[in-house]
Amino acid sequence: MDKSEQLWEMLAPSVRALGFELWGIEHHTGSTPVLLRIYIDHPDGITVDDCSAVSDQVSAILDVEDPIRGEYTLEVSSPGIERPLFTPEQFRSYIGSDVKVRLAWPEHGRRNFRGRLLSVADEGIEVEVDGVAYLLPFGAIARARLVEPIEPSR
Repeated sequence: MDKSEQLWEMLAPSVRALGFELWGIEHHTGSTPVLLRIYIDHPDGITVDDCSAVSDQVSAILDVEDPIRGEYTLEVSSPGIERPLFTPEQFRSYIGSDVKVRLAWPEHGRRNFRGRLLSVADEGIEVEVDGVAYLLPFGAIARARLVEPIEPSR
């Protein structure tokens, strides 16, 4: 289990208890201090007060459980319009939408894909880029998010 999965299991029940959905977690160890970004969602939207309440609760849990060594920065935010996608269920909700995907390693000779999300299967997602469909395995996806479609020039 990687650190993001461990944090998810630790924090999701408390976020749900506050009335929010834990949309996703980003754990960036390459920065100093370490960055822990938590995305929360709610059908009525997210306010600054919502982020503050979740931040206070999550901070208390992290102080007790101490899963991150040393200093870290905690950010709590809404996923926004160009929301990051973390789980197969989230990808399924946006089939037909435009996505931008960055892979941890090259697949099909490249790491970056921007196109239409065609389908989601157990092994990964299928994205159409310039008329070509690519199967991208979940294990290779480093980051994925929704994007506004590129309008053709006239």
